[in-house]
Amino acid sequence: MSSDKVKNGNEHEHSDDSCGDESASFTTNSTTSHSKSPTSSTRSKRRGRRSTKSKPKTVAAYKYDTHAKENHEASIFGVAFNTLLGKDEPQVFATAGSNRCTVYECPRKGGLQLLHCYADPDPDEVFYTCAWSYDLKSSAPLLAAAGYRGVVRVIDIEQNEAVGNYVGHGQAINELKFHPHKLQLLLSGSKDHAIRLWNIQTHVCIAIFGGVEAHRDEVLSIDFNMKGDRIVSSGMDHSLKLWCLDSADFQLKVELSNTFSQEKSTMPFPTETRHFPDFSTRDIHRNYVDCVQWFGNFVLSKSCENAIICWKPGQLHQSFEQVKPNDSSCTLIATFDYDECEIWFVRFGFNPWHKVIALGNQHGKVYVWELDPSDPEGAHMTTLHNQRSVSTVRQIAFSRDASILVYVCDDATVWRWNRPQAAAI
Repeated sequence: MSSDKVKNGNEHEHSDDSCGDESASFTTNSTTSHSKSPTSSTRSKRRGRRSTKSKPKTVAAYKYDTHAKENHEASIFGVAFNTLLGKDEPQVFATAGSNRCTVYECPRKGGLQLLHCYADPDPDEVFYTCAWSYDLKSSAPLLAAAGYRGVVRVIDIEQNEAVGNYVGHGQAINELKFHPHKLQLLLSGSKDHAIRLWNIQTHVCIAIFGGVEAHRDEVLSIDFNMKGDRIVSSGMDHSLKLWCLDSADFQLKVELSNTFSQEKSTMPFPTETRHFPDFSTRDIHRNYVDCVQWFGNFVLSKSCENAIICWKPGQLHQSFEQVKPNDSSCTLIATFDYDECEIWFVRFGFNPWHKVIALGNQHGKVYVWELDPSDPEGAHMTTLHNQRSVSTVRQIAFSRDASILVYVCDDATVWRWNRPQAAAI
């Protein structure tokens, strides 16, 4: 694919030093609250909590490098770094917008280099999300993408062709996530209220999480924990649900999926249906919950309420196994407040080592929280803003070492910011 498909910020829109450093920077500590079971009254109190501010930081967390505009001129909803590449390999990320997935490299000297672009055969497709894996036999990088049409495409980036097409969801797919260790396992959350677990090696659907006590509206966000034995999901029904995958029966089902062959079997794969989550709550948020990620044994989630909430099921001293069935109580750990982000489908980024969180707002500003390992309840916040960044920031992604932050916007722009070496994580 030729480079004229993308308008590169280095060539046409590179700013001078004053614009490049144009970022407001300040520091604050997140506030905390502990509660056995948050209620509407505790939620209203949370929004008015006192916030302690410290002196401004002398160095911003990240410095503007460059930006590019994709020529489809439609919203870019998804962005993901390929964190599976080796330490000495290039920093590569993909964007998902319109009916395209575009792959870039971040050269060490700065800028963005266009590598590949996959265009879906259906011009009416709109990709909302993408996620990286690799072929277990050839080690070739694979990119999964999905969106409006409800079809999961698994794309061989080097060959620029789909090598897997998964149909099962009845409506749009809002998010995809690969298992952290078993990279043939792909999770998808959909507008049809269900979550599906796929094996992209054998092309089967292992399980469907949906039904009686599952989500009652669109599933907007999903995530595996670090061990890969639990799923957290969130949706338009304001709820957050946890699903355990560590039972012996379920693990046998996963193992069966690794060796199953459609050609050799006279019966379809025995897909499991799970109607009941292992934990469910609607006490954290009062609106659509459009982004959720694990933070160790804690959960980070956001809604359209200008705050990311850190929380855990049950009481603070309880392990997940100690939380009784049908107990929806939870403990609020911390809040990360921001401004002017009251629309849905705006997703935060969390670096692979769980040290930095970043979220953009409706006006092109990005909030970055640096977590302090010695004080889990506190975080330093800085804001990033370039005067040319004026559109809604849909999603943020970090490189594997958090040295690069990339975000994508409604105006089809892709922005790269670099972390100063002196502030490396």
